[in-house]
Amino acid sequence: MSTVRRTRWSVITGAPCSGKTAVIDELARRGRPVVPETARAVIDQELARGRRLEEIKADPAVFEGRIFRTKLALEGRLPPEEPLFLDRGLPDSIAYFTLEGLDPQEPRAHCLRIRYHRVFLFERLEFLKDPVRSENGDTAALIERLIEAAYTELGYSPVRVPVLRIPERAEYVLARV
Repeated sequence: MSTVRRTRWSVITGAPCSGKTAVIDELARRGRPVVPETARAVIDQELARGRRLEEIKADPAVFEGRIFRTKLALEGRLPPEEPLFLDRGLPDSIAYFTLEGLDPQEPRAHCLRIRYHRVFLFERLEFLKDPVRSENGDTAALIERLIEAAYTELGYSPVRVPVLRIPERAEYVLARV
């Protein structure tokens, strides 16, 4: 068994349309080191190349695998001793693999080799569609349950972040880091 990489990173996670990115942006504005969401970056990159969302997500195994491997490589380069805020962590891939009917064995194995300092699970806001979201409100609720289950099964006790205004949510997170 390989060594567990312990970090000082806090994960901000939750369903699509739960306000994660807005709070990540607020934390960055306050000078806190943050890591943006990998999936959104990959999708934005592909959209800029002229691909449609349906094409990008056409093969869930390819899409989810790319997101997971990109996150894995990114986290592998981050300094574990630096207190960072991640917009989603590796265990989110377990939830998305499960959602897509894929075997989450690979992400689960990697997740057992890393420990985050804290995991914040954001309560959902009213669901709003945007150009990179393919989900709906029902799917978002399912994703939230799958994310919570993934982190809980890995031994985390996610801190639920209630619906508040963005600055108040940022304060809520900062007070619990």
